[in-house]
Amino acid sequence: MIKKAGYIFCAALTLVVSGAASADTTWRMATKMPVDSPEGRVFERFAELTEDYTDGALTITVFPNEQLGKEDAVLEQLQANIIQLYAESYGYMKKWEPALDWTAPSFVFDDYDHWVRFMQTDLVKGWFDNAADQSGVAMLGDPTRILRGPFLVTVSNVPINSAADYQGLKLRMHESTRAIATWTALGAEVITLPWTEVYQSISKGIVQGLNSPIALVEAMRFNEVAPYITRIDEFWQSIGFMVNAQAIDALDEETRAGLLKAYEEAGAYSRELMFEVAKQSIARMQEEGATYSILDTSPLIETMARYYEEQEAAGKLPAGMLDAIEATRAGSQ
Repeated sequence: MIKKAGYIFCAALTLVVSGAASADTTWRMATKMPVDSPEGRVFERFAELTEDYTDGALTITVFPNEQLGKEDAVLEQLQANIIQLYAESYGYMKKWEPALDWTAPSFVFDDYDHWVRFMQTDLVKGWFDNAADQSGVAMLGDPTRILRGPFLVTVSNVPINSAADYQGLKLRMHESTRAIATWTALGAEVITLPWTEVYQSISKGIVQGLNSPIALVEAMRFNEVAPYITRIDEFWQSIGFMVNAQAIDALDEETRAGLLKAYEEAGAYSRELMFEVAKQSIARMQEEGATYSILDTSPLIETMARYYEEQEAAGKLPAGMLDAIEATRAGSQ
């Protein structure tokens, strides 16, 4: 098998690849999301575009709602080429390359475009390359294309008017050492809870709020018990299309070109759809009494800058990460 790179760019289409796709190749694509969710709609659009742009040479069957198993089981099937695509957080690939846990550090990027530039650096591409070498699982195209979220908010039962309001805030957090350390450094009283227990925990006063993608707030009815919704843009997220390297090696050049064209268009569709869904959701929640605001996060950014410098000095960050972040700021190149 050809040694795979973590990214499979359109430029690579001119390279000679081994094997050829049959006229009726079918791929299995695993996802967690229901078909009628915004992400599910993006996945279905991708499958439709793939069949269209490959003239039927490649058909993708989408299996939503974890029909093919949980993360570990799906990743094993992906490595074995039983499943060819897994559309989920590429953070799961940190089992093969730990640095991939740092593709979305909190409060370091100026905006979405800054994050994209960082993700396209040789440093980050190298992280994906290493994971692919270890696992035989690569990324289909630019991993920032399929947007998730599309942005993060704090949902709370008390107003968040400034960064100072996080001091002592009882903030729900998932089981993540990095996330817990981040919000502890920012002054919150971090309480780890399962996602499904958050609504009741806010109602009972166990926690005062949580951080969430805006797209999930209304669906989980969090606004009913925590009516203050504050946009924080803590980090940007995307959905990685993890692909079996052997499967993509087997595609001929024309079929691969059609597949990547479908992926790029699905990415553009995801960005348009996610922001429109978020806009409509915010409007509905405001009509029901929620308050929506955008936070000045500069004090949080300053605090985390000091934190990351300390972490780097202690050897706890991937080598070169902070340099790459600074080098990709607007005007730095």
